[in-house]
Amino acid sequence: MWFTPANELMAVAARENLVSFSRLPLAMGLLTGKYTPAMRLPTNDVRGGNAEWMVFFRDGAANPHYLSRLSAIRDLLTSGGRTLAQGALGWILAKSAIALPVPGFTRPEQVEDNLGALEKGPLPAAVMAEIDTVLKIVETA
Repeated sequence: MWFTPANELMAVAARENLVSFSRLPLAMGLLTGKYTPAMRLPTNDVRGGNAEWMVFFRDGAANPHYLSRLSAIRDLLTSGGRTLAQGALGWILAKSAIALPVPGFTRPEQVEDNLGALEKGPLPAAVMAEIDTVLKIVETA
């Protein structure tokens, strides 16, 4: 995922001819687009706490840094009629043939949406290149 790339892990997996399972391909729901800066999660939600390893959410809210990055590439991820989640999964599929995203879900509609990523397939190379360009600009701004 472009938020927390596992480049070293992917290099080992490729070298050893392994598949890499992407456990949080939707960044704990952040990449579905349903969280805004004003939304607060309850403290009984794991994302509502402040665990050190919790990077996508802070103080019970979506991390503004990641929301900003997502906003910058939203249109690219949703190209080709994809939902935002399908675009995020399509990014993983395009990034590496050995990456297998394993998205979470709580409702049947989310399962259907996630499976739609397989139907849409990987993001096109031109879109992938544009995402890289946009994110480099966002990071230097």
